[in-house]
Amino acid sequence: MRKLIVQEWLTLDGYAADKDGELFFVESKELNKYADYDVLKFLESIDTILLGAVTYKLFVDFWPTATTGQELIADKLNETDKIIFSNTITHAPWGKWKEATVINGDAVAAVRKLKQLEGKDMILWGSISLAQSLMKENLIDEYHINICPLIIGQGLAFFPNDIRVIDLELLEMKKYDSGLIVLKYRSKKTS
Repeated sequence: MRKLIVQEWLTLDGYAADKDGELFFVESKELNKYADYDVLKFLESIDTILLGAVTYKLFVDFWPTATTGQELIADKLNETDKIIFSNTITHAPWGKWKEATVINGDAVAAVRKLKQLEGKDMILWGSISLAQSLMKENLIDEYHINICPLIIGQGLAFFPNDIRVIDLELLEMKKYDSGLIVLKYRSKKTS
């Protein structure tokens, strides 16, 4: 069975965005440049990118026109199949690249089915509400958390307050000169 991996950029105090939903700390070229080679290598282990509607809209404004000269991971990210979970979007173009598949309705049920299919692992980027729904159903196999060296005091928490305990095992920890720390955990019990 293929794994579902969620990767999220968080502040040290656990926020995935500031109180206005802005992601200014994720866009830091200083933080990103240290992790790009590792992300490129990681992308070889997946064949599907999952996104919620809000994250899709953020990504599609930049990635389909990005080149590897601008962003090392651009071509690999753009050529990887994408699934957009949305009840409002009906089609999801991706520039000159293959259009993303749109799934409307019950995202949890859809992810359960996707995990049963043959293939490489899947990555969920951003998409806080979708990630939280999947956490509550214990469908996430691995959490890859990028901790930015920043405290913002308030914002959009990544982990929901009403989540039940999820027991994790540390797979890897990596520290970058920028102060970015990447933590990779595996869920000890997934459904």
